[in-house]
Amino acid sequence: MQISAVDMFCGAGGLTYGLEQAGISVEAGFDIDEHSEYPYEANTDSVFNKARVQPLARNPERVARMFPWNPDLSVLAACAPCQPYSTMGHTRDGETTDHKKWGLLNSFKQLVKYIEPDVVVTENVLQVRHDDTYLGFKETLKDMGYELNPPENRNVYCPEYGVPQKRKRWVLLASREGPIRLPNPIYTDESEYPTVRETIDYLPAIEAGEKHPEYELHRARTLSSTNLERIRNMEPGGDWRLWEEGGLEHLLADCHKKESGRTYKAPYSRMRPDEPAPTITTQFYNYGSGRFGHYDTSQNRALSLLEGALLQTFPEDYEFYDKWEDVGVKNVGRLIGNAVPPLLAEQIGRAIVDHIESDLTLALTDTEDD
Repeated sequence: MQISAVDMFCGAGGLTYGLEQAGISVEAGFDIDEHSEYPYEANTDSVFNKARVQPLARNPERVARMFPWNPDLSVLAACAPCQPYSTMGHTRDGETTDHKKWGLLNSFKQLVKYIEPDVVVTENVLQVRHDDTYLGFKETLKDMGYELNPPENRNVYCPEYGVPQKRKRWVLLASREGPIRLPNPIYTDESEYPTVRETIDYLPAIEAGEKHPEYELHRARTLSSTNLERIRNMEPGGDWRLWEEGGLEHLLADCHKKESGRTYKAPYSRMRPDEPAPTITTQFYNYGSGRFGHYDTSQNRALSLLEGALLQTFPEDYEFYDKWEDVGVKNVGRLIGNAVPPLLAEQIGRAIVDHIESDLTLALTDTEDD
C-alpha cells in the first residue's frame, strides 16, 4: 500500500519527519525559506523545492507532478504560516500586522481544487477556525465531496499527544475516501502530561552565551547585565511582581510600568519545571519574549536552541544547519519555532494510515461476504 504526500510550507521538516515515522512516503516539500533546505533534506527522505505557493497555485501541475503515478492514497498537506491568525500577529484593535500572508490558504485551496488529493491536511493556530478565509476553504472541501474530521477532533491540545508544551492547534483532516479523524489522545489526565524537566533535564548546565562542546545545538544566547539581574531575581513560575514586591522596581520593563501592560506576566519569567512548557515560538531563545527562562535557578539564561527543539519533539540529533555561520540563532530559532512538532505530525500520519487501512479491511470484508 503506497501513501504518497506532498508537504507545502514544509519548513525544516517537522511535518514530513512525523509523516515518515508513521510510514507515509513524502515525495516533496515546498517552502520559500532557503534555510529550510538543509534540515529538510538532511533529516527526511524527501526533496526540498524552494518556491512561493502563490505562483504554484497558478501553475499547479508542478506540484501534481510530484506524486507518483496512481498511489493508493495521495495526501496534500499545508501548515501555512500562522502569523495572520495568531494573537501575536494582531494589534490591540484586532487588525492583523501581517497582511501579506492572508492569501496563502486561498492559494493552497487552488492547489487542492486542481490536484484533488485523496486526503487534505492543514494545521494552524486555534484562531484560524473563525476566519472567513478558513471558512471558505472548509466549504470548498465539502463541495468537492470531502468528509472532514469533526470539530471536537480538530481542537488539539498538544500535551495530550505527548508534546511537552501547552501548544493549542487546529488540525483539519479531509478525505474523499470516507470518515477520518485523529487518534484519541494519549494522555487525558494533567498528571500524565510530559513536562519540561522530563524533556530537557538530562542536558548539562550551560551559561548565557555558552555553547556546550558535546552538543552542537546546546547553545544559549547572551544576556545583557540588566537581564542577568532580572533572571537572577526570578523564581520558576514567578513574574515581574517579584521584583516589585522585593523593591527592585528598576528591573521592571517599560510595559510593566503601565496599567495596560501589567497583565503581561510571561516576559522575563522562568518556566515551571513540572508542567509542559509554554508554546515554543520563533523567539524562544530570547529571555524577554515569554516565559522562556530556564527553570534551574543555577542556570541564569533562556532556553538553548537544543532545549527548544526537544520541547518541539525533534530528536536530539536532528540537524538544522551545515555551518553555523550560514544561519545563526535567529534563523535556527525560526526553523524550530515554526515547525509542526514531529510527534504531533506522527499522530496525523497515523490517522491517515489507520483511515486507509480500515477502509481496506472493510473492502476485503465486503468482498468475502459477497
